[in-house]
Amino acid sequence: MANLKVADVTFAYEDTAIIENINLELHDRELVCLLGASGGGKTTLFHVISGLNRPQQGRVILDGEDITGRPGRISYMLQKDLLLPYRTIEDNVALPLLIKGEKEKAARQKAAPYFAQFGLEGTQKKYPHQLSGGMRQRAALLRTYLFSSGAALLDEPFSALDTLTKSSMHRWYLDVMENIHLSTLFITHDIDEAILLSDRIYLLTGKPGRITEEIVIREPKPRKEDFNLTEAFLEYKRKILEKL
Repeated sequence: MANLKVADVTFAYEDTAIIENINLELHDRELVCLLGASGGGKTTLFHVISGLNRPQQGRVILDGEDITGRPGRISYMLQKDLLLPYRTIEDNVALPLLIKGEKEKAARQKAAPYFAQFGLEGTQKKYPHQLSGGMRQRAALLRTYLFSSGAALLDEPFSALDTLTKSSMHRWYLDVMENIHLSTLFITHDIDEAILLSDRIYLLTGKPGRITEEIVIREPKPRKEDFNLTEAFLEYKRKILEKL
């Protein structure tokens, strides 16, 4: 379980503000999307939340603990899977546990029960080049989960996948989130993806980037396969396009 709060965060680079007065919350088992144009500060915000950058103003709170500027407290997955080509899938997945000081055998044993849950059973001894793009992303997501099991920051993790694979991964990820009680803050440029996946959407616009709108998606999850063809879906999309 995890609850994340970003309070009044401002980050500047060489006296140029990139994001300003950012306030957002991620509640237990929510999937919240951060939606906006390229260059709007979304990745910079993730760097602040993950502790890679310390903001000039504001705080990041995880489950009541101030984690501002403290890396290693929340997991962060980039667009590319970044699996190490010379390691097997089980060793790639267990890497966060090794970094935390686990012995190799113990790390593999801890990771083992999750392979079936993440649809990766049978891939343990394979290498990344032997897996499809979708399976590689599953392995990367499992590695991300094992780094910090409460909340995850995902920066466009499905953007490189083809449309059919992406749709399948969406349904799969929502199922996994529910089963393992994971909270997710998710960057995307894809309005359809944001509406289909989210409990709530924050719009990050302008320069410097500011949260200008919070949109609640009230359609219950899991959403019907034809939800993107409904008037409700189109109304959400119209509202977002008007605000961006």
